[in-house]
Amino acid sequence: MRIGFIGLGSQGGPMARRIIDAGEEVALWGRRPETLVRYAETGAKIVGSPAEVGAASDIVCLCVVADQDVLDVATGPDGVLSGMSNGGIIVVHSTVHPDTCQRLADTARDVGVTVVDAPVSGGGRAAETGDLLVMVGGADDDVARCLPIFEIYANPVVHLGDLGSGQTTKLLNNLLFTANLATAVDTIGLGDALGVDTARLAEVITHGTANSFALGRVASAGGTLDRIAMHAGGLLRKDVGLLEGIAGERRSHGEAVLAAAHAALQRMGSES
Repeated sequence: MRIGFIGLGSQGGPMARRIIDAGEEVALWGRRPETLVRYAETGAKIVGSPAEVGAASDIVCLCVVADQDVLDVATGPDGVLSGMSNGGIIVVHSTVHPDTCQRLADTARDVGVTVVDAPVSGGGRAAETGDLLVMVGGADDDVARCLPIFEIYANPVVHLGDLGSGQTTKLLNNLLFTANLATAVDTIGLGDALGVDTARLAEVITHGTANSFALGRVASAGGTLDRIAMHAGGLLRKDVGLLEGIAGERRSHGEAVLAAAHAALQRMGSES
């Protein structure tokens, strides 16, 4: 298959590189020319627009930042869809609102292109080693076509259901992570108030039943959220807000986790 990739940042870059190194035929485009320099001597084809990526690809992976970025590069005047042929697939690796994927799918349908949503978790290091988690939503046949590509940079790949289900799952994951940040920092703070060495407390918990990824991040930052606030506070705030909007009146099922997530966001706001 011919693969296109747009969004060559800290996570998308290693993903694209693994596809190239696997010997696939790859077309790349970037808004910032400097992001393409590292691929100049690879086998990748560097093109001048998203439309050219679409024309050169059977599957185009988008790993851009926000909802509007996805729509701009896919449906804009010189977007992927203006060059893509009937039967193509656009994969949304970005974390966005499920409705954004549905809007894109509605537009893509007019030119015979389908959409798969496949947000990822794990960061650049996991992408480099092929250990990303990919949460997939879409039709069975489309997901089956994409699976050989996903498996180049991801393990596991989990198909959740119809289009949008991958995004909803990713947002739920990020909601719980944000909530866990609040409980982790409060527990370490309480331990300090009770006279327990915070570094030793974190060491114990990371080997016990209360361990979590969030605790590890808090412990590595000295028991505070300032480092997380600096690097991920804005994204976590966006994702919690998106999940609240999706949940609507059903938020009563998540009152505790939403309250904890907002406590973490509030603390990050005061610490950032």
